[in-house]
Parts: sequence; structure tokens; C-alpha cells
Amino acid sequence: MCRETAVPDGESPVTCPYCERPFPDERLRTLHLGFDHHDRLDDGEREAFEAAYLEESAEIRRVRWQLVAVLIAIYFGLLFVYAFVA
Repeated sequence: MCRETAVPDGESPVTCPYCERPFPDERLRTLHLGFDHHDRLDDGEREAFEAAYLEESAEIRRVRWQLVAVLIAIYFGLLFVYAFVA
């Protein structure tokens, strides 16, 4: 399944060497290579993919914890408002 990729005007895209798909930056191309062309990668490209994947995973984990903290704050905020109003 190929999704459309938007590259900002005035910038040259980074393309995949195997399928010529454009990407706005090198990190996204590296992740694409690891997911869609894993069997064709050499050791350097695999290491780059693993590093980008771990970085992306850590960022997603951090955002999830921030969302949990926001939901907890909203819950207790509404609980305190209800306690004072009721």
C-alpha cells in the first residue's frame, strides 16, 4: 500500500533508491527502507534503521506518557470542580 507523501514547496525530496518514493527528510526515508525494503539493506542501512526506529519509539512513548498525564489532570480537575459545585 503506497501512501501519498507531501514535500514542502521549494525543497528537494529524498527518494528511496528501490522504489523512487519521495520523502521530506532522511529520517522518514530510513524508516521506510527498514519497513518496506528490509531484505535489501546492507549492515549500515540496517543500523541506521534500528537507530531511527528506537528514536521514534522513544518519542512515541514520551508522547503517550504526556497524554496519560493530561488525562489524569483533566479527570482530577473535573473531580474537584464537581466536589465544589455539588
